[in-house]
Amino acid sequence: MNILLSKLLEVVLAVLPITIIVVILNFTLTSLDVTLIIRFLIGAVFIIIGLSIFLLGVDLGITPIGKHLGKTIAKSNRLWIVIIAGLCLGFIISIAEPDLHILAGQVEMVTAGAIGKFILVVVVSLGIAVLLSLGLVRIVHNIPLFKILTVLYGVVFIIAIFTSPQLLAISFDASGATTGAMTVPFILALSIGISVLKKDSKASEKDSFGLVAIASVGAIIAVMLMSIITNQAELTGTMEQDHPVSDSVFAPFLHEFGHIAQEVILALSPIIVIFLVFQKLSFKLSKTNFRKIITGLVFTFIGLVLFLVGVNAGFMELGTELGHSIASLDNKAYIVIIGLILGIVTILAEPAVYVLTNQIEDVTSGYVKRKVVLFTLAIGVGIAVALSMLRILVPELQLWHYLLPGYLIAVALMYVAPKLFVGIAFDSGGVASGPMTATFILAFTHGAADAIEGADVIVDGFGMIAMVALTPLITLQLLGLIFKMKSRKGGME
Repeated sequence: MNILLSKLLEVVLAVLPITIIVVILNFTLTSLDVTLIIRFLIGAVFIIIGLSIFLLGVDLGITPIGKHLGKTIAKSNRLWIVIIAGLCLGFIISIAEPDLHILAGQVEMVTAGAIGKFILVVVVSLGIAVLLSLGLVRIVHNIPLFKILTVLYGVVFIIAIFTSPQLLAISFDASGATTGAMTVPFILALSIGISVLKKDSKASEKDSFGLVAIASVGAIIAVMLMSIITNQAELTGTMEQDHPVSDSVFAPFLHEFGHIAQEVILALSPIIVIFLVFQKLSFKLSKTNFRKIITGLVFTFIGLVLFLVGVNAGFMELGTELGHSIASLDNKAYIVIIGLILGIVTILAEPAVYVLTNQIEDVTSGYVKRKVVLFTLAIGVGIAVALSMLRILVPELQLWHYLLPGYLIAVALMYVAPKLFVGIAFDSGGVASGPMTATFILAFTHGAADAIEGADVIVDGFGMIAMVALTPLITLQLLGLIFKMKSRKGGME
């Protein structure tokens, strides 16, 4: 109970800033519908309770399962088992990721069905599966992370030349959205489970990170290849022009509850089945540990349902209206400044960010403090959202104008930053773009793009998640360089 209360307090402090900022904006720059504001506040309560229960569930259920699976795969010491395990686990986990379903639904809506939700989810999941398999092989065979990432991003930029601008934005967004609340804790635990068996403690520390980074590149490559193969060169999309607001306060919550509960059951079912099969064949945990993990999975389910209901029913519609209202103001500087502020505070409420920052502190035995990582991450995400708003305002600015130099800087930093921070930075890029970003901030961006004359909802509305996934790669590697200058701790040189 004490653990739950401590998590509750932590989450309240994380969600409170974004709630206060939206309320202040409502009474100053823009006047939003009262029903929307009430739903937003109810959604904030759902998010606080849900996220607290979810984080407890991850500690008790998801993380132990991932660690046990990682150890089992590593013990097999056979390459074909590692590859097959990576392919199966990658596909199963990502096809059930709620964040991916949120993004795919928005893509289907904005493109008027030109890119179907189901097709996008399957394509992205296949990409994740192949690259997760490669990531596991890397850990087992001690291949340096920076070499793998250099080659992968080289491939990405070659394929990008042949990809349409609309699909370019969606492909990078898919990468961020795939690494969400369900996928990240599992993949992080899996990488710890494998790397912890290494006799070399330095290698073990470094290899605990980087698997999320490699897997997320799979989503980018898969969507780009889909674009080239299907020859989807031009897409057009718009938001609903009248922006209707539901009069009922509670109806959207009741509407969202049913299908979100189904999606979360779908997300957890493969993990439960895998756990039960391996418990019978390999884990053979005691009854106490078995019950503890099952309890954790129940908490994960309840928490994730409450969290996603709060985000979808309380935050999403308000995000669109807020973006549209502020972008409609005469002074366009407001949309950039508010984008910066919302980016900084939204990251504090991302579930996977808590899992990653806690793991960083644990793996480094408290040397790299989670608050330092969180602060650096928040600055990076704030800059990303502000730059996305600037791209909407300036038609000449294209997504690749940010991504090309950004990734070149990130790849160059890999060769000078401490190798531990390379893994942390590239994992953080995927983790930063979770359900809060995929719903509230993406909805805010779509609303802004719809309000600005000359902006395209597909080209300018998407791509924001890509930016959120990019900037932490630079800011956290720069943090690593600061640590390098201040310390000579073993494993960091």
